[in-house]
Amino acid sequence: MKSLHDLQGKVALVTGASSGLGRHFAEILAEAGAAVGLAARRTEHLSEVADRITQHGGRAAITHLDVLDPTSIVAAVANVEATLGAIDILVNNSGVAVQKAALETTAEDWDAVVNVNLKGAFLMATEVARRMRQHARAGSIINIESILSFRQTQSLASYAASKAGLTQLTRSLALELARHQIRVNGIAPGYIETDMNREFFATEAGAALLKRIPQRRVGQPQDLDGPLLLLASDASRYMSGATLVVDGGHLCSAL
Repeated sequence: MKSLHDLQGKVALVTGASSGLGRHFAEILAEAGAAVGLAARRTEHLSEVADRITQHGGRAAITHLDVLDPTSIVAAVANVEATLGAIDILVNNSGVAVQKAALETTAEDWDAVVNVNLKGAFLMATEVARRMRQHARAGSIINIESILSFRQTQSLASYAASKAGLTQLTRSLALELARHQIRVNGIAPGYIETDMNREFFATEAGAALLKRIPQRRVGQPQDLDGPLLLLASDASRYMSGATLVVDGGHLCSAL
C-alpha cells in the first residue's frame, strides 16, 4: 500500500538549499521520492547536496536564486521546471536575521531582514503558484516561519516582525489559492541545532535557554521531518492556512 507521505512523481523546489535546514529539507524530500530543485545565491555549495541526492538514486537540479530579484525568481523557477518538470511543492526556506537592539537597528538592517524573509517569500510563492495554475496542477507551498511569529525576544525585532508577517501571509495565500487547489501551510520551528548555533548551545547562555524549553533539549533537524512530509504530501490534502509549531513545547513556557 502506498504511503500517504510518498512523493514519487512529485517535483519540489527548496530555497536556501545550500546549507542548514534548507539542505536537510531537500534531502528528506528526495528520500521520499521527490525530484528536488536546489536554489540559493551560493550555487557552489549546492553541488554537494545534489551529489548526495543523486548518489542515493534521486534527481536534483541546481539553480541560482536571489529572492530579492523578481527576474532571478522567474528564471530559477523556469530552470527547475525545464530540468525536472512542473513544480508540485515549494519550500520557502530562505531567511536571514540581524541581531541588534531595536534602538541600534538601522533602516538598512530592517530592510535586509524583512525583504528576504517576507517579501522574498511572497514573490517566490506567487511565482510558483502562477506556474501551478498555468499547469492546472494542485500544489503545496510550505513557508518556514518561526516561534518568533508568536512570541518575542531581545534584539530580534526585525526578524520577529518578518516571521509574524510570514505567518499571516501563509493564511492569506491559503485563502486566495484554495480555488486553484494550492495549499499553503507553515512550519514554525523553535530552536533547532545547526552548524551555525551548535557552539552556542554548549555555552552557559545556551544551557540557560534550554532550561526554558519544556522538553529540556534543543531540536534536531530530524524533528522537522514529519511536519515537512505531512505538509508536502497528500497526507495533508485537507489542510491549508495551518502552521505547525515544532518547538519542544517552548511556546507553552513563560518568556
